[in-house]
Amino acid sequence: MELLDKEALNTLQPPEFRSENSLASTLKTLLFFTALMITVPIGLYFTTKSYIFEGALGMSNRDSYFYAAIVAVVAVHVVLALFVYVAWNEGSSQWHEGKQD
Repeated sequence: MELLDKEALNTLQPPEFRSENSLASTLKTLLFFTALMITVPIGLYFTTKSYIFEGALGMSNRDSYFYAAIVAVVAVHVVLALFVYVAWNEGSSQWHEGKQD
């Protein structure tokens, strides 16, 4: 009987009060991908420019800027795709948890 009453009260509450844990999880995911969005492209840009394009391949300074920028742009797209994938799966799992047949 108590379980039924708790479920009834849970459905009557607004979504922001239902699961504060999911809000914290969403915020952690957002902050994680924000940090990735800043560090990964910048780190790959300077790493590939110095060590791969200028060091290993012996490219000129001007050419290495161009190719390192391409690597950084691809890294941004990969991080964004990962974020969309994680957000999509997180939303669908929360939807399945809230659905009761």
